[in-house]
Amino acid sequence: MKPDAFRNQVILALVLVVAGLIAWRLFILSYVRHTVYSKTAQAQNENIANVLIRGNIYLQDPKAAGSSDTANYTVATDKKFPLVYAVPELVADPAAAAHQLHTILNIDEQSVLATLATKTPTTKIIASKISTDAVKEIGDLNMKGIGIRYEMDRYYPAGILAANVLGFFGFDDQGRSGQYGVEAYFDNELSGAADTSSRSLPAVKPANLLDSLKNFFSSGSVREASAPRPADIILTIDRNIQSFAEAKLDEVLKKWSASGGTIIVQDPQTGKILAMADRPSFDPNSYSISSAGSYLNRSVEEVFEPGSSFKPITMAAGLDTGKVTPDTTYTDPGTINIAGYQIHNFDQQAHGTVSMTTVLEKSLNTGAAFVENLLGQDTFLNYVINFGLGQKTGIDLPGEVNGDVSNLYSGRQINFVTASFGQGIAVTPLQLINAYSAIANGGKLMKPYVVDHISYEDGHSDTTQPEVVSIPITPKTSQKLRSMLVSVVDHGFDKARITGYDVAGKTGTAQIPSSGGGYEEGTFIHDFLGFAPASDPKFVVLIKMDRPKGITFAADSLSPVFRDVAQYIINYYNIPPTR
Repeated sequence: MKPDAFRNQVILALVLVVAGLIAWRLFILSYVRHTVYSKTAQAQNENIANVLIRGNIYLQDPKAAGSSDTANYTVATDKKFPLVYAVPELVADPAAAAHQLHTILNIDEQSVLATLATKTPTTKIIASKISTDAVKEIGDLNMKGIGIRYEMDRYYPAGILAANVLGFFGFDDQGRSGQYGVEAYFDNELSGAADTSSRSLPAVKPANLLDSLKNFFSSGSVREASAPRPADIILTIDRNIQSFAEAKLDEVLKKWSASGGTIIVQDPQTGKILAMADRPSFDPNSYSISSAGSYLNRSVEEVFEPGSSFKPITMAAGLDTGKVTPDTTYTDPGTINIAGYQIHNFDQQAHGTVSMTTVLEKSLNTGAAFVENLLGQDTFLNYVINFGLGQKTGIDLPGEVNGDVSNLYSGRQINFVTASFGQGIAVTPLQLINAYSAIANGGKLMKPYVVDHISYEDGHSDTTQPEVVSIPITPKTSQKLRSMLVSVVDHGFDKARITGYDVAGKTGTAQIPSSGGGYEEGTFIHDFLGFAPASDPKFVVLIKMDRPKGITFAADSLSPVFRDVAQYIINYYNIPPTR
């Protein structure tokens, strides 16, 4: 090869390598590091003291779309907030400055004076997240050494709405991170850590003689490809259903002076959570003023004895095994004696010969015990487990607890009898509504979830797919039990009926275990579970109220609340009448 031709090829190769490195660097700047550089540029241009890079969280908002499409409603995002800073050595009159700042910001004057009196050249933060009016007033002071800057922080535009699902952006031993709820469970995705570990681009290693060029164009290393790339989280929760559920929960808790409560709305066909409301709650914008107990999501983090709302689970097992039919009868004596214990109905009455449908309608403890006796201990326990009770559902939220059905491993007859009507075992609200969803959807126990999809900066999404966990009962059993639960509403809970619709439901009024053994005197937990239309359920609702005062039974306290929530969803979904 001629020397000139060889030289030209070498030059061409170098030009191509340099052009490639330039292209790579542009790719890093415009695509991989887009979020980092855009946030950094914003911080520089707007005098922001820090750079916060975290993905948004959204609720579903179908109404806002104005059509059949679904819009996103922002419930967690990054926002800049004004702060007041001081450089003490530049403040000519610390006492006067401290007094003026106290007057404008309503902060402790002596504390500010102590800071300013240090005369340090180091910048000190005087107050954060101040009002727009305060920003103007401090600016008008035109005081040397006192100024306004901005900081990025987490902001929750909807305040308390869905707060127990969201959690908040707080602190841990390593610095700032998501705490509780979705903020904690998906902290890696929201911060970009998960994306970088699994989807970062591979490093390119050109020949050694080009290392200096590579370093120049990449500002050190192409490992910048693994910079934080936060993802957005889009929840399954419907903003409108959530808002209505929280309003109704606040209303009923206030009416009966209850200590707390929960409402969950679930799509039984997929397992997705449409609403999850808890009280007490907190405002994630000012979480520090609330007690740690208010951060808990009691839907998944606390258990309770369900009481009579458990009876449909017992009846499902009896129907599914063929031990009973809806028309099977037994003679209710009102009271039965089991291993030295006396079991009686809530009304202390004997009802004579009644059917299994009547057992649910009148919520007879002796009837549930009758079915459990026909099943036997092993079969009854198998159905409890297959319905997902006493075990985590696997929902995409932190802190989920198992529940407690350990009494059923004792072999004691009395434990199985009391469990048949929901006493002596404990479940989470989510476990219970998930079991009812299996009754509603034809017998499939679905894995519940609150995240519809995760949207990454590169344009791709991870979408949650419905998952069948088990099939505790057959479709035929489901159909029979749904009809029985419609009869329960039609003949027992007039306040839960909705004209034109077949509504299924069951209440529970449960005692509260005492820390010293036995049960607390005169205190109860009320719950109601129901779904509609029963022939083709579109939603399941759980309502739970802790320690209501002035009312004894859930049939009276919660039936009207269920009706209001169900009626709202029926109207919201434009579900046609079924009767």
